[in-house]
Amino acid sequence: MSAADWYAHKSLGDGLFWIQERFYQSDNRANIWLLRGSHQDVVIDTGLGLRSLPDYIDGKGLLGKDPQRKNPLLAIATHAHFDHSGGLHQFQQVGVHSAEVDALANGDNFETVTWLSDREIAEAPSPGWRARHYKVKAVQPTHILQEGDVINLGDRQLTVLHMPGHSRGSICLHDHDNKLLFSGDVVYDGSMIDWLPYSHVSDYISSCERLVGLVDSEQVDQVLPGHYNTFGAKRLHRIASSYISRAGTCPAKFSTFAWSTLAGVALRACNPRSAC
Repeated sequence: MSAADWYAHKSLGDGLFWIQERFYQSDNRANIWLLRGSHQDVVIDTGLGLRSLPDYIDGKGLLGKDPQRKNPLLAIATHAHFDHSGGLHQFQQVGVHSAEVDALANGDNFETVTWLSDREIAEAPSPGWRARHYKVKAVQPTHILQEGDVINLGDRQLTVLHMPGHSRGSICLHDHDNKLLFSGDVVYDGSMIDWLPYSHVSDYISSCERLVGLVDSEQVDQVLPGHYNTFGAKRLHRIASSYISRAGTCPAKFSTFAWSTLAGVALRACNPRSAC
């Protein structure tokens, strides 16, 4: 299957594109965001990497008529989980938070929580492909990100917000001038996951409190999340506030502990620590 068949995209205007993997039919299917700038273009999350994302972007002309005038396309993972980081190895420039550099550099498929089944792939990307053979390929990040770093695209800037909880290196990217928040899996309009390896509930609560603060200070109008559809500031406030309210309760703590134990055992069995 070609990259042109595997991916699909939608233009949201102002140099922003929403890309998805058409044949990965799962709640784990991540949104891929392409944001164009006057001097630098950036891809935020890269999906599974089963087909060439750079080839798709080039083939569809999403970088404009003269992409050579800019710096090479920068791919940033909002965190290291497989559904977001699987395509990073296809790019010359790769950014991730410092807490998850080693996971990517070592091809640590335990920390990337690699968990894929044949039934989630509606049409195999190549003859004989099987999910059990899938691994996130090791990649050495060229941009090691920290809280407060600014990614300068020329006519717009993205500020790195370290928001741990879902994973230890989870980040949001905040376009302050346009009040856009690329939130990865820190927040999306669905059940928030705090029971994976390196998830941490108290960190997640702090991150959600920070999200509430962004809404209260009117710094966010639209959220472009790691999964599902985009949503606005009021919905962001409601989702983050709801998590804060329930995360510390006894039933939530027990559920998180149980799921965390099961997830750790299952992922350790399928993904022993070794480079791909």
